[in-house]
Amino acid sequence: MPIGCGGVAVFPGDIAVGDGDGVVIIPAHLAEGLAAEARGMEHYEAWVVDQVKAGASIIGLYPMNEETRARYQAERSD
Repeated sequence: MPIGCGGVAVFPGDIAVGDGDGVVIIPAHLAEGLAAEARGMEHYEAWVVDQVKAGASIIGLYPMNEETRARYQAERSD
């Protein structure tokens, strides 16, 4: 049965993710798409770390500008 938690409906099958700052409830029907998006962001952030370690400025990496987007797309391996 669904429950209410903090004013939010939580249904069976929903995914709860939490840390020391709080909990997020991900509706089951959104989980796969959000996971794919999160994997993409993790990949991008790892690429950013490599760029900064190689001496690149963070400017243009966050937020990503068009030049950075083109470089990232050209170098990505997934």
